Amino acid sequence: MRGALDGVRVIELCQVMAGPFCGQVLGDMGADVIKVEPPETGDQTRVGMGQHAFRAVNRNKRSITLDLKDPGDIAILHQLVETADVLTENFRPGVATRLSADYETLRAINPRLIYASISGFGQTGPYAQRPGFDLIAQGAAGVMSVTGEPGGNPVKAGVPVSDLSAGLFCAIGILSALHSRTTTGEGQRIDTSLWEGALALGIWETAELWVTGKPPQPLGSAHRLTAPYQALRTKDGHITVGGNNQKLWLRLCATIGRADLPDDPRFATNADRMANLPALVDELEQALAGRTTAEWVDALLEAGVPAGPILDYAQVVADPHTRAREMVVEMEHHEAGTVRALGIPVKLSATPGTIRRPAPLLGQHSDEIRAELDADG
Repeated sequence: MRGALDGVRVIELCQVMAGPFCGQVLGDMGADVIKVEPPETGDQTRVGMGQHAFRAVNRNKRSITLDLKDPGDIAILHQLVETADVLTENFRPGVATRLSADYETLRAINPRLIYASISGFGQTGPYAQRPGFDLIAQGAAGVMSVTGEPGGNPVKAGVPVSDLSAGLFCAIGILSALHSRTTTGEGQRIDTSLWEGALALGIWETAELWVTGKPPQPLGSAHRLTAPYQALRTKDGHITVGGNNQKLWLRLCATIGRADLPDDPRFATNADRMANLPALVDELEQALAGRTTAEWVDALLEAGVPAGPILDYAQVVADPHTRAREMVVEMEHHEAGTVRALGIPVKLSATPGTIRRPAPLLGQHSDEIRAELDADG
């Protein structure tokens, strides 16, 4: 079965996470992703424990080694560009120009090329030359200012949201540019960054700032606009509860045996509950302390109240729903044997994504790709 991006060739000049994740998203949907890596060392994450991270974001790709400081290898890259639809790179701004791998140079070779750049802070602006690291971007984009418990130390999001959102936004840009090219016949340049990816996720937080004039603060697991909508302590752990409108609030109170709470003036309306959130949490946790998380999840869901457990990743990957949605897959790796990975989160009915090959060995497909270029003449 053909993938949605079958026939699209992507040249990846990226390392570590954001760019490789973008390439994997495209590869999962059928694109031929050719990862260009430095000889001997390859992608920085191939070393030590990083190799597990490498395998996580580099499946469905072929690897060729090229020394981009060598004129002969740059000539091979230019040959590849002639055959490509997309090129992704995550050099610091200015480096691609020194390597003759910049947009203007490559557009002259292939005017249909879509050239996508991912950097720390974008190709322009006063911070363009700052290094691209997820932690730094999270801090500079506001994410860390609203993460964690009130009054606590700065905390980054537990997953690398700057890296991953930049990769996803870049993939969206590439797909948009591919669609545009069907009518214009021309490629274009895409410029996104870790900082913009993280900032773009702050749509509610910036809205709150502009309405109130005050920067949002950390709320732990609580919601910015409604309550109760957060994690609450139970007899044996915590449960997430969404009692975030009046109907759900009444159901929640009835289910936990506190039908008196809606009559308490501190909790009568959502505005009251937000204004008295610590007291609300205390009352709810006293009621929830009598039963386990599993018991409360069952009872609340039966009553029509959104609720769920807080699972660690070992529990998540073992969960029957994870299996039913094919979000854990196994594949055979050339060196590591059978390895597990996360599946494809977007299900297409006619052209579904597929996992066709594991992350490549360094330069595994160099001879194959060079032979294809020779055959194309």
